[in-house]
Amino acid sequence: MNRIKSLIHKEFLLDWKEKNSLASILIYVTSTVFVCYLSFQTIIETTTFNALLWIIILFTSVNTITKSFVQESENRLLYMYSLANPQEIIVGKLIYNSILLLLISLVTFSAYALFLGNPIVNLPGFLGALVLGSLGLSILLTLMAAIASKSSNNPALMAILSFPIIIPFLITIIALSLNYSQGVNDTQNLKYFFAIGGIMAIGITMAYLLFPYLWRD
Repeated sequence: MNRIKSLIHKEFLLDWKEKNSLASILIYVTSTVFVCYLSFQTIIETTTFNALLWIIILFTSVNTITKSFVQESENRLLYMYSLANPQEIIVGKLIYNSILLLLISLVTFSAYALFLGNPIVNLPGFLGALVLGSLGLSILLTLMAAIASKSSNNPALMAILSFPIIIPFLITIIALSLNYSQGVNDTQNLKYFFAIGGIMAIGITMAYLLFPYLWRD
């Protein structure tokens, strides 16, 4: 556990040291939301609000997590592997990326609601769906980033690998958040919770089991 905490702390220090990457993500979010504001300039209906929000979060997530392994040099990776086992490394990456993406998603939603208004009927439920979606995206994209890091064409490979698994997850989380934005009660959303939980569990299990084999390469 101490080594996992140290790895998370290392990730934080790296991002804090290289502020340009975080600043570029915030600029991307702000500029995208502002373009949406210039296009609509009013409170939009919940379906459009929901779809645009998740499109912004998706592309921000890909840009954020792609660098998770790409920024690691071979010498730094060798040093990390001498300090911790591969399971601890991937768990540290998953936890840090989940926290980072959750914060970015909350900032994105806040800016989005500030510029375009907030048409959400069930805000606590919608925020819960936002948290679940952020965690799920971070888990799936971290796994894909780990696989893509073994290729010389990381961004393209990550996009290709992510598409088949991200689309079903995104469809499910959009349906869940749309229901909450329209005030649908919890009992009608149980099937989405089970589907999202299952996808997240599969992603965590695959990352935990497959990463040691990637690490050996």
